[in-house]
Amino acid sequence: MLFSDTYKTILKPSEGIFRDRGSKFIGYAYPIRHEEDTKELLNKVKAEHPKARHHCWAFRLTPDRTVFRLNDDSEPSGTAGRPILNTLLSADVTNVFVVVVRYFGGTLLGVPGLINAYKTAAAEALNNAEVIEKTVNDIYRVRFEYLQMNDIMRIVKEESLLVLDQQFDNNCLLEFEMRQSQTNQVLNKLGKVENTSIEFVGVV
Repeated sequence: MLFSDTYKTILKPSEGIFRDRGSKFIGYAYPIRHEEDTKELLNKVKAEHPKARHHCWAFRLTPDRTVFRLNDDSEPSGTAGRPILNTLLSADVTNVFVVVVRYFGGTLLGVPGLINAYKTAAAEALNNAEVIEKTVNDIYRVRFEYLQMNDIMRIVKEESLLVLDQQFDNNCLLEFEMRQSQTNQVLNKLGKVENTSIEFVGVV
């Protein structure tokens, strides 16, 4: 399989509701960039639903979809966080945080009932979200002498690079973002310009 430099995520927050035997499950889906984002969002949901019995959640992060966490928030193990995470896996989305809030209705749902309820509330939230495709981008920094400015800017224009930062003095610096599929070609071109140094900054 060829490496894909795109991934699916959601454009903005969305929600969905599922009811079963008096219990109400409200699912919230949020786009996130970092794990730290989840703490603030979870606190926000808890503040909005202080009387809810449970606030269960799961998230997936990074374009290669390798980072994930889940939490059952004192529901029986495997009945809440895991079904929420499985919904994210089924939808093939990443950089998404889903919280499902439960108001207990007085009737125990049993393990199959809980799994179904958390899965359905999470799925409803995702179904109501606008799924978008993003590219996996690399950020690089190139340092060069003022005389090389025209050569560097020509490459930026040819390759439609997104410039994040630029400093033009005797010694110049340019920080830019590009799709991973462009990386080899762009670095090859920049490497042919004299007196330049190229530094990898990160992936977004």
